[in-house]
Amino acid sequence: MSQSIVVIAPHPDDEVLGCGGAIARHTDGGDDVHIVAVTRADPDLYPAEEEVAFREEVKAAHQVLGVASTVYLDFPAPRLDTIASYQLAAAIAQVICQLRPHTVYLPHHGDLHADHQRVYEATLVAARPINGCSVRQLLAYETLSETEWAPPRADCAFVPTTFINIEPYLATKLKAMTCYRSELKAFPHPRSLEALTALAKLRGAAAGLAAAEAFTMIRQIL
Repeated sequence: MSQSIVVIAPHPDDEVLGCGGAIARHTDGGDDVHIVAVTRADPDLYPAEEEVAFREEVKAAHQVLGVASTVYLDFPAPRLDTIASYQLAAAIAQVICQLRPHTVYLPHHGDLHADHQRVYEATLVAARPINGCSVRQLLAYETLSETEWAPPRADCAFVPTTFINIEPYLATKLKAMTCYRSELKAFPHPRSLEALTALAKLRGAAAGLAAAEAFTMIRQIL
């Protein structure tokens, strides 16, 4: 039976970096995957035409992955610290209520970028198991160029507990990432195809697989 899956992305491209392989696996299996892009470029910091061009990149990447829908919440990036936490949680909760996902993927709480931290906290509030909330799995993903640069403290460490086999979908993930021309960098930058491939192989080897994406299970209701 197909399921509704929601991926919460603080910024578009986080969804591909963190769980592009899992998205491709879900869609190939018949699930409906919906991407919630929490932010857009703050018009005070970035020209409007750059945002228009970037959304074309988002559209192309999501077509590669077979995404069912992309929801833009349009909060300002990188200024989520100026948004009241209840407003952010309420916006995410509204989407969860509408789409009724079984599984929600969210950024890791220890990521360097403050926007990721705020989105993690807001998603936890939005996906509380009350009032008939549909969410049965909450999985935190790692985002190259954010997760690995967290402060060297135990409470910020990414601790993988769940591994998803993406060997058949790694090429699709890399193809989707190439759509983000404005974000893709040359190796050894972590937002490079080589770094994404290396991480997939490392996570795969930890689970006896050729390629995997790793997640921290926040909650699972069976």
